[in-house]
Amino acid sequence: MSKDLKDKTPEELEQLVTELGQKKYFAGYIFSFIHVENATEISLITPLSKAFRQKLIDQGYYISALTIARKLEDKDGTAKYLFTLEDGNQVETVLLPESKRRTVCISTQVGCNLDCQFCATAKIGFRRNLTAGEIADQVETIEADSGKVTNVVYMGMGEPLLNYDAVMKSVKLLNHVEGKNIGIRHITISTCGIAPAIKKLAQEKIHPRLAVSLNAPSDELRTRLMPINKKYPLAGLLKAIQDYQDDTRQRVTFEYVMIKGLNDSAENAKTLVKLVSGIKCHVNLIEYNPHPGCDFAGSGSESIKKFAEVLEYAGIETTMRFKMGRGIKAACGQLGADMAKE
Repeated sequence: MSKDLKDKTPEELEQLVTELGQKKYFAGYIFSFIHVENATEISLITPLSKAFRQKLIDQGYYISALTIARKLEDKDGTAKYLFTLEDGNQVETVLLPESKRRTVCISTQVGCNLDCQFCATAKIGFRRNLTAGEIADQVETIEADSGKVTNVVYMGMGEPLLNYDAVMKSVKLLNHVEGKNIGIRHITISTCGIAPAIKKLAQEKIHPRLAVSLNAPSDELRTRLMPINKKYPLAGLLKAIQDYQDDTRQRVTFEYVMIKGLNDSAENAKTLVKLVSGIKCHVNLIEYNPHPGCDFAGSGSESIKKFAEVLEYAGIETTMRFKMGRGIKAACGQLGADMAKE
């Protein structure tokens, strides 16, 4: 069992303090000091007696903390953080300021093993999963450094649903009323399409928003871009999404990276319309963001507009995403580009 207090829910903390002979409500002090006051040392949780704080330390309990190794800021306001974990591994996280919203795009794994062809993180390979505490701490560290966070998207390095338990635990930590209290409708989990995990997600008591990285309207093209499609082809994936929607009554977002000459034709758009018909959805069109080691090119604004017109004519709500963070390699698909190069 983890000795990291940042990795524990209030219920787990209650169990811990009672097992150590203390009052159950002491757990609330620990949780709020860690997740609201950003305490990184047990000695700083002053409502606890010195004797109990020392007992926790003596038994090996601690509070993990990310280290900001580098922070880059783009002229559009985007900030990219390189965090060093306690074992020396590193992940990147992005802060996106948009009017009154301040969204943090967080990572769930060090690297990724899904080998999506348009994604720089794939070049790193998979190193390990993050803990729930490490996932939530990206939000907490950025908030301490740069101000209030309003939205969280699990769209950084790694596949969230291949680190399912830690991801869902981190959602509960961030959503908890005694912690950051980020509303569940302001939290989005993005997945490459792990169909069984989508079905599992539907059975949870709380439901963050769901986004699915689709990127192609046919199995042949999607498998070329995203090898995970071999394991979870479109028919099964869309069935899982439809079941998720039936169970949760929530609209699903489809993310579609626009790659010049590959998946951006009018025929591709018409096929996509047929594919998602019957699913209440929103489509985000994202121009491919270049990075070293990949020869793709972005579709360009005119091609993206024509693609969007086909979807909108069919009644599908569509958004063309802005290219925020390109100047610091913080845009979609670029995280880990510098790490892979190094």
